[in-house]
Amino acid sequence: MTNAPFKLILYLKYMNIRKATYDDIPRLLQIFSEARLTMRESGNMHQWPDTYPSEEIIRNDISQGHCIICYDEDGTIQGTYACIPGPDTTYAKIYDGEWPDDEPYYVIHRIAASRSTDRKESIADICFSSTFLMTDTIRIDTHRENTIMQHILNKHGFRRCGTILLANGEPREAYHKRKI
Repeated sequence: MTNAPFKLILYLKYMNIRKATYDDIPRLLQIFSEARLTMRESGNMHQWPDTYPSEEIIRNDISQGHCIICYDEDGTIQGTYACIPGPDTTYAKIYDGEWPDDEPYYVIHRIAASRSTDRKESIADICFSSTFLMTDTIRIDTHRENTIMQHILNKHGFRRCGTILLANGEPREAYHKRKI
């Protein structure tokens, strides 16, 4: 993915994406704080503790070129996600299921939308659409309490494949989608 912004047209609205810069960090921290609040309100009490993702994680995503932001026609950042080429070490072993193939894939992590945007679904659409421009396969995981993300993944045709364990041993529901 280049650093040049480009537009994706979804729901007859414009949304731009670009790689994040260090100047975007305050807004990204705000969006992640809002996402944690949405999680808590929906009953997801354990995913993303108050310190996650930390500024250090965000800086690392930016330095690696993985942090993508979605911004509207006014330039306001409305959402973000990390798009990372696999393999992901936490996806190497899957429990209670299996991956459908061993093809190369990209992983989506830390997808979040501002609470003030009316384009929450657009953020997911943009994330998945732009990632499928680079790969034929996407893998993503989420907490079992994150019913909002599970709904989004099911709506977009992702298939639950099993459970993976994060580096700290916490389980996550693992999903996979291959471009048709």
